[in-house]
This record gives sequence, structure tokens and C-alpha cells, in this order.
Amino acid sequence: MSVGTEANGSSIKKSILHICRREMLRPLRDQILRMSGFEVDSTLEAGDGLSMFFAKTYELVLIDVEEDGVAEAERLCSEIKTAKHEQTVAFVCNWRVAILTDCPDEIVRSEFDPKAFVDGVKDILGA
Repeated sequence: MSVGTEANGSSIKKSILHICRREMLRPLRDQILRMSGFEVDSTLEAGDGLSMFFAKTYELVLIDVEEDGVAEAERLCSEIKTAKHEQTVAFVCNWRVAILTDCPDEIVRSEFDPKAFVDGVKDILGA
């Protein structure tokens, strides 16, 4: 399970902000992450995602990126990293998009295999 341990021995779930414009895919990924032990907040809109980021601390900001959304994702990543440079940001994208970007700390490949997706997130978070 993807949890940390507090000083008093209780466990805490690692939190993820998931920003994904795809209405059908976002809830599926959210559920897979929750079933894997993560706390997940998510939104369809980049602007809402930025507001959520400023309202709460997340271990990971996960941004879904399609080929037509690279510029928007780069802007969002840049705003997040400018506000909190130590924030871990990962793009979920295919290899064609991955070669077009250099902002995120990590890339999670989007060829949808739920186990590989969760494993990628766990690798990033050291979970």
C-alpha cells in the first residue's frame, strides 16, 4: 500500500493531484490510484487544478497531456514549479509527447496498462 508513517506510528496516504481533460479516463485513473492506496483529488480543468494546488499540499501533481495540450501542460507545470520549486510534477503522456517537453520531473507512459500506471506513480513517489 502507498502510505507513509507518521512519528506516532499511524499511516498516512500519499496525496496526488490529478489533472486530466479526458472525462472518461480521469475517474478511471482516480479509482485505480485510490484502490492502490493513494489519496486523490482531481479535476478536468487546468485552472481548477492550479487553485487546488495552492489550497493543499500534494506529494505529486500528475498532469495528463495529449499532443494538442502540450503548451497548456507546460504552462501549468511552470506555474507550479515557480510557486513551489520542490513540488514533484509528472506528465502522463505517450512517447511522442514526452520528447516535446522538458518541464516535468517525471513521465508516466500513458499506454494504458493499470499496473504499469500505478507502478510508475509508485516509482516516482518512492512508495
